[in-house]
Amino acid sequence: MTRRVFLAAAAAILIVGAILRTVWLTSDPPTTATVGVVWHDEGAWVHNARNRALWGAWRTDNWNPMFLTPVFTGLEYGAFRMFGVGTWQARTVPVLSGLFAIGFLMAGLAAAANRRAALFGGLLLAGNYVFVMWNRAALMESTMTSLVVVSWASLALARKRPAWGVLAGVAAVLAWFTKASAAFYLAAIGIEVILAVVKRPRGSFYEKRKTTPEVVFVIAGLVAATVLIGVVFVVPHWSEYRFYNWQMSVVRKPSYTLHDIRDRATWIPIVHDFFMWMWPVLAIACVGILGIVSRWRTAAPAERVLVLWVIVGLIELAVHDSGNERRYVMFMPALIALAAIVIGTGRPGISAPAVRQPLARWMAVPLLLGLGYLAAGSLLRVGFLTEIHGGDHPFHRVVMLAAGVSLGLTLALIIWWQRVADWLAQCQIPAGAGVSIVAATLLVDAWHISEWARHRSTFNYQASIEVGRLLAPGALVHGKLANGLALENRIRPIFIGHGFGNYDDRLQRDDVRYILTYVSPKVGFESQQGSDMIQDLLDRYPARRVIATLVVNETGPADRAELIDKAPGSHPRAPD
Repeated sequence: MTRRVFLAAAAAILIVGAILRTVWLTSDPPTTATVGVVWHDEGAWVHNARNRALWGAWRTDNWNPMFLTPVFTGLEYGAFRMFGVGTWQARTVPVLSGLFAIGFLMAGLAAAANRRAALFGGLLLAGNYVFVMWNRAALMESTMTSLVVVSWASLALARKRPAWGVLAGVAAVLAWFTKASAAFYLAAIGIEVILAVVKRPRGSFYEKRKTTPEVVFVIAGLVAATVLIGVVFVVPHWSEYRFYNWQMSVVRKPSYTLHDIRDRATWIPIVHDFFMWMWPVLAIACVGILGIVSRWRTAAPAERVLVLWVIVGLIELAVHDSGNERRYVMFMPALIALAAIVIGTGRPGISAPAVRQPLARWMAVPLLLGLGYLAAGSLLRVGFLTEIHGGDHPFHRVVMLAAGVSLGLTLALIIWWQRVADWLAQCQIPAGAGVSIVAATLLVDAWHISEWARHRSTFNYQASIEVGRLLAPGALVHGKLANGLALENRIRPIFIGHGFGNYDDRLQRDDVRYILTYVSPKVGFESQQGSDMIQDLLDRYPARRVIATLVVNETGPADRAELIDKAPGSHPRAPD
């Protein structure tokens, strides 16, 4: 493939990707074939950027997510300054993030594999239904994932031009300061860097290699970005930074008992349909992982980091949270890149001499069990959807069945190890087969996107406009939903989180006259464990009056929110 043809095809992919991400940009996220986008979180996470753009101050209340995601906040502020405050304006940041991810993924694959692999990867990422929808939501996941892709691609490009390593290190740090969930990638690239410079005995799995120039540049980028952001941002705001990144994001959320970690680990391929819809890509990516591991000593750093990206990311999910769809967005580029390398090069990449080593088959057992469970669970869940969505033990049967299939597959591979390894080492994937796999995957994505387009609505956008029509600019409004409905007006939302934000004084704020909250599917649906919290606030003002009932769309078009006047006229609040 000539350079001109490749660049033209890459440009066409980016154009198609841009159209999918920008058309009907104010539409509601999908509620069927859900991707897990919580639309009312958009206003909450751009809160500080909106404050600065409208009122000239970053902080106007006690909810300040800029200490958790300063990079995302800064980018959103730039979008608001350039285009004005609004829904589509806020979504330009994830749109551009998604396009950067597509472009850099193609660049990285061209460097790590070949141009055909690059185009396959670009097509799969550009058209991936879930990734498209996350690229249309003003939330951090798209930007964080994009920066991870930029870092990985820069590492791949650094093999020929080591100076790219600086960007690999800087982008990895910026991903962390976009969302702390990027810890998995810092760990992945950190493992590769550490094992590239420390001394190891000859013949070990990580045999000593000469420290290459790109590794030095990566270290320089990591250190420079960390020190600069630490001095300018973290140290001056240490108490706030620690609260938002540790107390609120880690301590407050999951339980870390072995029982809970086991549950979260077994849920990963089952609880959501993320892996199910991209199952061919997942299966080929698993083969790609086995291929890279089999030639670990000679594999390129970018290939090893791809494997670590997936493995460390899965560990992070098991430890922290596997029940939320947003946690899975970070896997899409890695799985697509692994599959694209296999399809684009036309071979699984298994090293026959390596797998013939006496201990190879037994060392591979944990990896085979894990990847087998991931592939089996994500496919078998199709037959257990009723149980998964309800019941006392919704995952029990499918977990046991997936574990059994994984164990059986692993035993079969161990028994016929040499025969399978030799076949995979010599296996060639025809170009037509690769094209067919990519086309079939894209057809499924196109069907999902067309279904969303056919049923699309703008209920949330229209509700935000209606709030601006009902309330004067600067009106104080209580509730997380007030943040969600603040992008098309100039109200001042007062965020209430469960034990954070403006939680402590919520019952004493008579200066905040209005409340915005869900009433369907239930009161306080917008807040974690928020039903009782919002109900306490409503009970505080028994003379409240409903100003308007708004149609919103989180679980479907039947959702309703109410704009409430706490104390119309001279009616007092309830006594203490």
